Amino acid sequence: MRVLLYLGDKQWSGCARAMLASARGLVARGHQITIACCADSRLNALAQNAGLDVVAINSASTAAGGVWDLRKVLHERFVEVVVVTTERDQLIVSSAMRLAERGAVLRRVPSFDPFELQRGGKLALKIATAGLIVTTDRELKTINHAGWSIPASVVPIGVDVSGYDDVQAAPRSAIGAPPHGLLIGCSYNVAGRNRIATVFRTLSLLAPRHPNMHVVVVGPGSLDEELRMHAAAVGVGPVFTFLGEREDELNVLRAADVGWVAAESDSAAYGCLDFMGLHMAVIAERSLLTQHYVADGISGLLLSPGDPSYTASEVAEFLATAEKYTTMGNAGRTRVQRDFTETAMIDAFERAVEAAGDRTKWTTSA
Repeated sequence: MRVLLYLGDKQWSGCARAMLASARGLVARGHQITIACCADSRLNALAQNAGLDVVAINSASTAAGGVWDLRKVLHERFVEVVVVTTERDQLIVSSAMRLAERGAVLRRVPSFDPFELQRGGKLALKIATAGLIVTTDRELKTINHAGWSIPASVVPIGVDVSGYDDVQAAPRSAIGAPPHGLLIGCSYNVAGRNRIATVFRTLSLLAPRHPNMHVVVVGPGSLDEELRMHAAAVGVGPVFTFLGEREDELNVLRAADVGWVAAESDSAAYGCLDFMGLHMAVIAERSLLTQHYVADGISGLLLSPGDPSYTASEVAEFLATAEKYTTMGNAGRTRVQRDFTETAMIDAFERAVEAAGDRTKWTTSA
């Protein structure tokens, strides 16, 4: 199969990570894969370092300009299927597909994000053959029950647990953490502002009784001044170190004793899997996503939204015994190795693109 993965968003995300892992896996199986992404993005650098075929795009260009440039790429590489992640990208790619007179478009819906179809998406469906990719059977059922007449496939998010074994912990002195005491690693992205507010409120009640507790926050958007101001406003500024987006994120997380996921979408999914892959228990607010990845009471603690004092008491009990969260961390590692493998993700992705590449289905609904 000749497949192009198109990502118009220059920001690094769990979605970009999933696409990169899938690309590497499909190339290893003999497929011709091209990644189209912003030239100055982290995805571009990682894809090139991995030896993948990369085409630079300009996310700031007009949609018409993007269509024309992509049309040439589709012709030169004889692309059969293009995978996109947003409605805007779907419209650009579908238009280029129509001009190139070839192929199908698959739109990947980020993990547990609601699928919405606005004007641009509806237009894209009339221009080129399209399908959806979701990450769980539950999301597939939701789409089917909603009556969307778009074929959909399930491609779970998974990781290669062996990749965590050689991850070395970053020195605490290098990540702004005290040399001793309980260290919580917090995985964050911009969409998780409400979730990190729970972390602030909880720690504001726990920190006075646990002076040796510290939190390092890592991920896109974690250097925003608003986060520092919020932490300071509730009196926990000294308890937190905000590290921003880092290439050594796994090393930072490895330095922690437990993990707290304050992210959304694919970034939250990878946050859960990363902590568990590193033998670390997970704390997170209860949601459909976290319930899918984390077994409450077995591989971590899922908090019910509500009174901060109740949440704080749950977390305090959870952290009271190191043996307890260590056991949960080991259980999490077993869960990832059994239920969330990268091989399963690549297998499902391969099936999805091969089905979309069926030329007998390359018709439009126009």
